[in-house]
Amino acid sequence: MSDNNFSNKEDSCNTYELCDKQPSHSNGNVNGHHGNTTEEDLTVSVPHGLSLREKKLVLHVDLNNTILVSDAVTNQGTIAALDYFISTVTWGQMTKQGKWQWMSDSPSLLPPCEGAVSYYSQFGRVPGFTSSAAGRRFRGVLDEHLAMLRWPQELQWDKELAVKGEDGQLYHWILPSFFQLLKDLVAEGRDFAILFRTFGSDLPRVLSAVSKALSQGSHPLFPDLPALKLMVNETPGKIRCSVKGAVLARAEEHLSPRDGERALYRYLSSVQGLGGFQDHFDWWARNTYSILGGKPLWVDPFDQDVQHIFIDDNIRQNDKDTIVHPKVFLDRGSSETRTASISELYDLCLVQNDLLRAISDPGYFTQRVSICQENYDRNLQGGAA
Repeated sequence: MSDNNFSNKEDSCNTYELCDKQPSHSNGNVNGHHGNTTEEDLTVSVPHGLSLREKKLVLHVDLNNTILVSDAVTNQGTIAALDYFISTVTWGQMTKQGKWQWMSDSPSLLPPCEGAVSYYSQFGRVPGFTSSAAGRRFRGVLDEHLAMLRWPQELQWDKELAVKGEDGQLYHWILPSFFQLLKDLVAEGRDFAILFRTFGSDLPRVLSAVSKALSQGSHPLFPDLPALKLMVNETPGKIRCSVKGAVLARAEEHLSPRDGERALYRYLSSVQGLGGFQDHFDWWARNTYSILGGKPLWVDPFDQDVQHIFIDDNIRQNDKDTIVHPKVFLDRGSSETRTASISELYDLCLVQNDLLRAISDPGYFTQRVSICQENYDRNLQGGAA
């Protein structure tokens, strides 16, 4: 997949042959216009001469199948969670004879060609996917990434950082690539904050484990983390949504729809260090798992000081089946927002997590954040041209 592909060209594929071409997916532009918008109209109007200085980053990071290879909501362990993820990134079609036909032998976040659907989309959750007749061709992918996930045998088992898999083996609970991201951001001198955003129940445990690693150097692979001098707010917050808007609460902090969406944005832009919020799963379910029920993300394209980026494996360029609700402010200083499509903000403010790469590449999260920064700044420069 191209990191910055603005083409709208689409390729078609033959139902009975493996795809050898991947369609382009355009990075949309953040926009602050009123009313209906077209793809040509999606551009920020930035006054001439406005400098594009380095911004503070607020990274909203999902937990399950993003930095954790497990899922507390569905009670999946390491192997089951990874096996399930592979079923969401492998692609095929139903033939006219009603048989499943694979369109690619390689996992990918995006469909390899027009008309391809993921195995999960077609058949739902299939326990033991890579052990089934249909998914056996991807068993090697599962085994390869499980091997990368294994907790080093020479290291003592840390119950907060390692977890026992269904096979009795020890695995990393929090991906090393997440801790590498923290090191990289500090090394770059970036002003940043991390907010964990999850529907699940793992948040308190994650906040505790990360806090211990950062304050006590408890991670054997990253013993120098205390030198980063990052603070963790271990009090979990909650975000609850309704037709009236979003309510955010953490300890004594409380914001409601009466405060306006601008107040919510300012609060989230002002956070320091690391913390987290449990989002509203029931609201997402009530909205048929669509964009309108997703985890809210406020984006102000006129803000030259802060860029918000959301990383989640369930971000998809299908607004009927995605997990984040991007709300873009219409004007500078305005409290009015519009719902932006996922494709409009893909790789600008939204990162669809590739769990396989997050496991195999220690620099994966750092690379994705960098790509979003470059695309976002280019987008603003285009608006100023």
